[in-house]
Amino acid sequence: MKKRRTSLKDLAEQLGVSIATVSRALRDSCEVGDEMKQKVRELAKKMNYRPNPFAQGLRSEAPKVIGVVLPNLVTHFNASVLDGIEDYATREGYSVISANSHEDHTREEQAVDNFVSMHVEGIIACLAQDTVEYKHFEAIHEIGIPLVFFARTCMQDQFSSVTGNGDVAAQEATQHLIDTGSRRIAFLGGPNHLDMVQRRKHGYLEALRENKIGIDRSLVVSGKMDFTEAREATLRLLDREDRPDAILAVNDTVTFAAFDAIKTRQLRIPADVAIIGFTESDSSAFVTPKLSVIMDQAHQLGEKACELLLRKINGDNRIYREIVPMKLKIRESSDKRIDNL
Repeated sequence: MKKRRTSLKDLAEQLGVSIATVSRALRDSCEVGDEMKQKVRELAKKMNYRPNPFAQGLRSEAPKVIGVVLPNLVTHFNASVLDGIEDYATREGYSVISANSHEDHTREEQAVDNFVSMHVEGIIACLAQDTVEYKHFEAIHEIGIPLVFFARTCMQDQFSSVTGNGDVAAQEATQHLIDTGSRRIAFLGGPNHLDMVQRRKHGYLEALRENKIGIDRSLVVSGKMDFTEAREATLRLLDREDRPDAILAVNDTVTFAAFDAIKTRQLRIPADVAIIGFTESDSSAFVTPKLSVIMDQAHQLGEKACELLLRKINGDNRIYREIVPMKLKIRESSDKRIDNL
């Protein structure tokens, strides 16, 4: 049996007093003696009791709130996912509180802990890129708080998740680059432990294998998904004598970093270096040349994640593995044949 959050009733039963006495003791009411207050506080700490700030009035009037942990709120992808979550939650009578981990596992852990303390109905989360320990999510599972992952996931045998078909999309994008004249195709990825990165890299490598193109590991970059670092990594690739003639970028941050690096070196896109990135940011259509992109359908992904969470909240304990198909949008940045027409 999974553990549940400790309630005032649990504390009262342990101490053999009324719930009202426990509540007054925790509020430091003068109606309760100091000795009883001390006993209540010690037991509350031992049993990891968390007061519920949303249930100060009648329980029937308490708002239904879900928490969302995002790795980087300023990216178009994460903002669109949150928009999808909020749209679905609002239709179902729920409110949404979001927390930005800033790609930092310590902030991620704190956000999860805060949501537990706030007694949210459930949590939707996307891993920070430096998260490699999952104890805070193991605790969520033990307590029994509903949780659903999106995009970057872990503990797939215990939590439902919603992801894109990044392997298929990356393979299609790489095949397009090959079909339109590229041969030395670089993959600008992210940390290898992230399942999202693994899927996208797998699709890229499969396309190379199917076309009998040798895999040059020096063209496969596995670094932090940060604009500055991705830009520097791209510049290093472009400064080689055997520079790549195409780039597949793992997300929107890396995509625009690579695009900027190519422009900095005054190379022509796509004649010198073609590029496709995983992003559906509106900016991709407003740069010159217009960017070919793999669209995540992030809003739909957010709605699906919220749907799965509410299923769990309402008693459906099945584990779901939902996949939202991505869309390859071909524009000017990827077809080397354009300059030869």
